[in-house]
Order: sequence, then structure tokens, then C-alpha cells
Amino acid sequence: MIEENVYESEPNVSDYTQASDKTPLLQNTQSNMAEKTGISQETLVSQAGQTIKAKRLPQYIASLAATLGAVAAGMTLGWTSPAGTNGVNLAATYGFSITSEEFSWIGAFTPLGAAVVCIPIGILSDIIGRRISMLILTVPFTIGWLCIIFANSVTMFYVGRFITGLSGGAFCVTAPMYTAEIAESAIRGSVGSYFQLLLSVGILLAYLLGTCVDMFYLSIISATVPLIFCVIFFFMPETPTFYLMKENEDAARASYIRLRGNQYNVEPELTVQKEALEESRRNKVSFLTALKSKACIKAIIISYGLMLFQQLSGVNAIIFYVGSIFSSAGGSLKPDVASIIVGAMQVGAVFVSTLIVDRLGRRLLLLISIVAMFLCTLILGIYFYLTTVTDTSNIGWLPLLSVCVFIILFSLGFGPLPWMMIGELFAPEIKGIAGSSACLLNWLMAFIVTKIYSNLNNALQSYGTFWLFSLICGIGIAFVLLLVPETKGKTLEQIQRELNT
Repeated sequence: MIEENVYESEPNVSDYTQASDKTPLLQNTQSNMAEKTGISQETLVSQAGQTIKAKRLPQYIASLAATLGAVAAGMTLGWTSPAGTNGVNLAATYGFSITSEEFSWIGAFTPLGAAVVCIPIGILSDIIGRRISMLILTVPFTIGWLCIIFANSVTMFYVGRFITGLSGGAFCVTAPMYTAEIAESAIRGSVGSYFQLLLSVGILLAYLLGTCVDMFYLSIISATVPLIFCVIFFFMPETPTFYLMKENEDAARASYIRLRGNQYNVEPELTVQKEALEESRRNKVSFLTALKSKACIKAIIISYGLMLFQQLSGVNAIIFYVGSIFSSAGGSLKPDVASIIVGAMQVGAVFVSTLIVDRLGRRLLLLISIVAMFLCTLILGIYFYLTTVTDTSNIGWLPLLSVCVFIILFSLGFGPLPWMMIGELFAPEIKGIAGSSACLLNWLMAFIVTKIYSNLNNALQSYGTFWLFSLICGIGIAFVLLLVPETKGKTLEQIQRELNT
């Protein structure tokens, strides 16, 4: 998911401004001030005839620490695949029967929990901070896994999956928000992809561990990951943006110094952001007024559309049930081996995406991704149709190839980029709520697709289900071509001005 999963770069939320056509945006204010002072977010400071750049290693370390929560979320998503077709392995481990309908709910309660938390966590992070909000998530994550570990009924699985989904969904909002607010714009795309990368790592870990241990021990291992995140992230700083929102300039300065290095002059960057926030407060309009701006309307259409096509492409159905897909396809590879291959491909693809997203651009990667997803789901539909009319043993490799290509190209484009572009498209003063609502839409769609996947298979057969996904991807191609702008190399201020035209 894939989720990837809000705002500034993937799930990223923060600064605050004006989105009215008649009132200056905070981003415009920042841009104007930067022009007047001759600085940018990657300001070079002249000292004794030398120019000193901000250090980036501390920014990378803090971003990776923040997105460790994505590993925990990924293991939650991948947990259903080792459970076996209709939860047969899960039932064998825990010693009570699980029907196919009950197992579909076990899978679906995770995205449902994620959907419930999206907007509340955005509000909470603005009140108590991004860092504290993320650390607090360790508690419900642990409670949810304890319910699963000690489950003695299907109901306990429901409760545990809902709570772990709630925690994972919250990370989809807070982690990208955090990374966006600590990163310079030149590396915003790269660190914005970290969440999807570590989410994929978590899914792969669940696949790998599922071949080595039973579901009980897999659940125990999964429960330790949020605790590891808590220990590591505890030593990371709060974002400068949050401190400035709370009018704590000294803390914001200290945070900038930790993230940029003590040889870097943080004052110009601090001044620009502080003045921009003050300008926003002076010209503050209501949220509803901000929503009426042309830029906001366009941002909503684009971001919500990307989220819809991300989920309705069928990606979560493939990730949640990849083992059963290969089992029903009758391929030559064992389902657990095929799942591991798919997971490894996903990790590799997202890693490549972090390297090229700031070079090739968002729009091109989205277009390549959606075209490949369209073709792969079409081919999967054809394969499953052929299994009903003829012997397909000689092409048992086809579903594995199709799923791998789907996952690779999804992970290059439609996996991380919709989250990243939410942070780039929305004005800061509405980014928290608008970005969280886009996250809510994403997880609701994930819940629907996950829940009805088995029902669609029963009604349309496997081939009909994948042809439906293919049709949706075909519509998505037109959407990207006609409506999605390129944001590569543009400041957040420039993007807002272009959306307002």
C-alpha cells in the first residue's frame, strides 16, 4: 500500500498559509522573501570566502528513523499472505476454524482501522507535535499485536487487526509529514519515498518470516518492530516547522542546527519561514474559504484521483492475497516462494524510485507505472481465463511475471508518488486536513478492495476481477495525461501559483 499509506512528500503536513486568490499564500510569501534576501531552502552561506552547504546526513538519518514505523505497518499488511488461502495456516496455528468470509474481514479490518485514524492523527500532530504523536503510536500498535498473539476467537483477530491498522494508518500521515518538514527541497522527493520503501521492506519481512515460523511467532516478531522504532526515533528532533507554529523560535533554531549542521547559518531559512507563518496569521481565512481557491480545487481533484487509481488498480488485493493468487493459478512455484519474490521486487523498485524521482519527474513515472499496471492486470485476466478453458501448465510462469512487473512498476510510480504529491499540491494551511482526508479516501478504498476481492472472484471469476482492475487502470492513464502536472524541480510556492492559473 501502500500505501504507501501524507504530505509534503508522501503521507506530509505542515506550514500555514493563505490559499485565497486575493490573499498571498504562505508559499508565495516565502518565495518573495527568499528573492529579497537572495536565499533558498538550500541556502549557501558565505563565511570567510567559503560557501557552506547544509549537511544532509542528519536529514537522511532522521527521515529513516521516522519511517521505521512503516516497517511495522508493512508487516501488518503482509501478515495475511502467510496465513494461507482463506486463513488455513492461521486456523491450524491457533486451533479454531476460520471461514473464508471471516478471513476476508480479518484482512479488511486493517485498512478500515487506518481509514478511521487519518483525520484525527493529523489534528493531533498539530497539537502535540509530529514526534510525540509518532512515539505514542507504539502503544496501540503493541496492544493490537497482543490481541492477535493471544487470540482465542476470530473476534480477537478482528480487534487486533483493526488496532494495528489504526496505528499503521497513522504512520502514513505522520511519517511523511515529518520527513517533508525536516528536508530541503532538493532531497524532498528522495526522503519522501522512504516511507513506501520501508513499507515494502515490512511486507517482505512478513513474507520471509512466514516461511520460517508459524503465525503465532510471526505475530510476536511483528510486535517487536514498533518497540524498536520507538527506541530509535526517541532521539530524533521535532520539526522546526512545528516549533515555529507554536512560536518557539529557540527550539526551532536548535532543531534546524541538528538537522543542517552547526556550521550552517540557519538564520535566513528560519527567518523566511517565521515571516511566512506570521504573514499567514495576519491574513488568515477560514478553511472553507481556502477550499474555494482554484489551486485547492485542482489539488483535491488531482490528489483524490491519484489515491482512487492507486487503490482501485487492485494492488492491495494482490499484496494481501499474493499467496492464494499463485495457488489458484496453479503456477510451478510454491505460493510462499512466489510471495517472497514479489516482496523483494517491490523493495528493489521502491529503492530505485528514491534515486530517480527527482531526476525523471513525477508525471513521467506515474504514466509509466499506470500503463504497466493496465497491461499486467489485463494479462492476468487472460491467464485466469485460459485456466478455465485449456491446460496452462506450460505458461505457469506468466502470473508470477505479471505480478512482479505490476509490483515493480507500481512501486516506481503509483506507490510512493500520490503520497508525495499530496504534500506538494496543497497549500500549507489546508494541508493537514486535506492531506488527511486524502489518506482517509485511500484507506477506505483499500478496505473496499480488500473486503470485496473474494466476493468479486466469486461473482466475476478471477479473470473478470483482473479485467475490472485493468479497465480502471486504463481510465487512470487518461487521468494522468490530462490532469496531473509535473512538480519536479519546482518549489512549493511555484506549484501553488501554477495551480491558481
